[in-house]
Amino acid sequence: MTGPVLKVEGLTKTFGGLVAVDHVDFTLPGGGLHAIIGPNGAGKTTFFNLISGFLPATAGRALFLGQDIIGKRPHEISRLGIARTLQIKSVFNGLSVYDNVWIAAKGQSTFLNPFRAASSYTEVASEAAALLDEVGLADRRDEIAGNLSYGDVALLEIAIALATKPKLLLLDEPVSGMSPGETERTVEIIKNCSKRLDVILIEHDMEVVFGAADVITVMNQGAILCEGPPNAIAKDPSVQEAYLGVPEDEEAADA
Repeated sequence: MTGPVLKVEGLTKTFGGLVAVDHVDFTLPGGGLHAIIGPNGAGKTTFFNLISGFLPATAGRALFLGQDIIGKRPHEISRLGIARTLQIKSVFNGLSVYDNVWIAAKGQSTFLNPFRAASSYTEVASEAAALLDEVGLADRRDEIAGNLSYGDVALLEIAIALATKPKLLLLDEPVSGMSPGETERTVEIIKNCSKRLDVILIEHDMEVVFGAADVITVMNQGAILCEGPPNAIAKDPSVQEAYLGVPEDEEAADA
């Protein structure tokens, strides 16, 4: 079909008197890596929670490939083609790295065709192995997931998400807490993913955002402040004031 991958209209979430997401309009045309930035409490993760079914919306709608997903449960949205990783890492710690990915791949395979023959297990196994190779965990496939480093758990989560064959991948602070080397490796994996599916990234590491994103949306106080390519966002005075900080020479001039 034609049209945007994701179109959000008037999306709102309130908690009592607190407006966490305030009448947000957002369009993801399709193609590339889209980042969402903003200060703590800007509404970024709440926005993700709304479009992935983890929270009910107070108002508004979100059309994914033309279908309104607001009000649907997380597993229903996942089956439509949206996969998400979380700020708090979540894997089956007692299972092997490989089994974590295999379960996700098998679940999606069964959903797409519940009558597939037992021979499909070979295909699923190949898919799981290929994904571990893609994220650089092939040599750790037999390790227990609970023994992985924080950075490797984040990579495992990406592999698990990819195993569901998503059309849209939502990544919530995927490089948080990583070493510089882990960050560099993870960013390259994410950039490669964005070549074949749409990716929306929430991230506080500005070096990562401005080095990897094709488009950046800035949120502040639950609303979208501005949106554009990285070079335009970096120069936007409202962004500098609200999030990136006012340049020292401007502060001196105002003093």
